[in-house]
Amino acid sequence: MLKPLLLCLVFSAYWGAAPAAAHNFFFAITDLSVNPSSKHIEIIHQFTAHDIENAIAEQQQTHFSPEHKNYRGLIRQLFEQHFSVMEEQQVLPLTWVGLEVVRGKVFVYQEGPAKNFLSGLVVKNTLLVDTYPEQINTLNYQDNDIKGSLTFTQLRKIAKIESNN
Repeated sequence: MLKPLLLCLVFSAYWGAAPAAAHNFFFAITDLSVNPSSKHIEIIHQFTAHDIENAIAEQQQTHFSPEHKNYRGLIRQLFEQHFSVMEEQQVLPLTWVGLEVVRGKVFVYQEGPAKNFLSGLVVKNTLLVDTYPEQINTLNYQDNDIKGSLTFTQLRKIAKIESNN
């Protein structure tokens, strides 16, 4: 009787700890597109929530979770410091639309003024690449004329959107 109970207890402890265990892949996806109606760039970032939370906790030297009094503010600060779009060497002002946490993912929404096309824009994306050396940030972009992807890592933090025509 004791052996099955012990086995069940060990299995429960292991299974319960598995989600908390560190994972060995770090990735994020950003979608950047031009809204043809408003002529604005619309940006949606998707990150694993605990990766963002751990990075901010390390940076701030504090416990950081959704219960933190400045949870949204510190995430906003992280994105504003580590993601930008430039046009002709001028940083475009990005408006913070908001964020939501859904099933362990953080979705961040931004928008900014732009021409009716993306070609020639320079993107800087250093989100989490210094915290997690394995971090890979993929940016998918699309307007009426072009469509493609850029990859950002610890070694590549800035990239230019080129017309593929």
